[in-house]
Amino acid sequence: MSSLDFIIIFIYFSVLVVIGIIGTIKAKTSEVYLLAGRNLGVFMVFGCLTAVFLGGSSTIGSAQLGYESGFSGVWFVFSMGLGITLFGLLLLKRVMGFNLMTISELLGKLFNVESKLVGAVISAIYALMVSVTQVIAIGALLSAIFNWDLILSMLIGGGVVFFYTILGGMWSVTMTDIIQFVIMTAGIFLIMLPNSLSAVGGFGELTSQLPSSYFDFSAIGFKEIIKYVLTFTLGMMVGQDIWQRFFTAKNLKTARTGGILVGIYSFLYSMAMVIIGMCALVILPNIQDTQNVFSSMAFETLPTGLLGIVFAAVAAAIMSTASGTLLASSTLIAKDILKDHFFKGITDRQFLLLSRGTTMIISIIAIIIALWIQELLVAIDVAYALLAGAIFIPIVFGLFWKRATAKAAFYSILVSSAVVLGGLAIEGLSSSNPILYGIAANIVVMILLSLTDKTNKGNREVREKMEASS
Repeated sequence: MSSLDFIIIFIYFSVLVVIGIIGTIKAKTSEVYLLAGRNLGVFMVFGCLTAVFLGGSSTIGSAQLGYESGFSGVWFVFSMGLGITLFGLLLLKRVMGFNLMTISELLGKLFNVESKLVGAVISAIYALMVSVTQVIAIGALLSAIFNWDLILSMLIGGGVVFFYTILGGMWSVTMTDIIQFVIMTAGIFLIMLPNSLSAVGGFGELTSQLPSSYFDFSAIGFKEIIKYVLTFTLGMMVGQDIWQRFFTAKNLKTARTGGILVGIYSFLYSMAMVIIGMCALVILPNIQDTQNVFSSMAFETLPTGLLGIVFAAVAAAIMSTASGTLLASSTLIAKDILKDHFFKGITDRQFLLLSRGTTMIISIIAIIIALWIQELLVAIDVAYALLAGAIFIPIVFGLFWKRATAKAAFYSILVSSAVVLGGLAIEGLSSSNPILYGIAANIVVMILLSLTDKTNKGNREVREKMEASS
């Protein structure tokens, strides 16, 4: 990389730090700090939703899948975007009527404090582990670019992200997300994709160089597609980081439109990334570690200046996910655990300070875990599996079935969590079957306990009021 490329990346990081400092001034209430004042328009909601779920694994992983299997690699990212769109179309209207900040807060309103607490713990762990993987990813990227030690790279990359998140909360995260969304879009669609296709002689030449299976959307197999849908589509529908972005919208129509646009964009983005990976297979057919497909292709095809922009785009994808999931985890802990159980009756100013302090502590924990494991482990798969297997069913039953009870929700979460973890231990951490087992156990416990529990009329009344207002 040239001096110009380094300067571009340095300027990008400096802008993020400045936004964090400005965010300290802007975020004067807890609602602004956690939800950006609930006043964002369609483009802002769309950009923020896109930025938070398109992380390093989505970008680098899609290029890797394109290199290995072609078009069918789109299911990885598209299944995530599909989950966001389905949440906007199917659940959002009912959820927004509660004026929530967190997903576990909904469990508390529909059921009881025990369900709320266990939901907060599971959701917070999920968000924290996603943030950890992004710290590792940004560290690996900076280490490759600047030839720094990996630990130093994680400290600097993670430090910048957490700096602006701690200071400005959702206001800073929103501003940086929009910048990162624009950089991601320009870097991938306007620079990397055209240069990759040009390097192989165009799309027509690409089709003649690769086997027909690379242009088959089902080539990875039905089982793998189902795994993506179960893990990522359901996981996104009940992810705190996703809900928190929807809650920043100024109204339901704005939020729903943003969610629909995310589904469309996720397909286009994943197609762009897998095509880049396919082009890499033609130009660089002997890449040993396929996780390096994207970076190898960038170094091979991009001139000075453009290389810096594209690596800034990858950094943007990673950092936007890291900041969003960090804030999601700290919000769950600050509001649904600390405030509700240990700091009852505090003022909004005190809650703002508590939220900032919690975000700082979670940041430190995330960096420590990242430094400890130093590689992208399957912990993220476990987190998604728990989220989809344990939280999805109670939320859906609570919103759509009047007879669902608090006792049933609490025990269904506990039982399904145990089933998912047990299944992963027996069948392996990459298996999607434990999610199915968890969902099945969840449904059975929810129905059986709800039908035999006659003590929870209050929760039925809550749902009836919700339906009347929706």
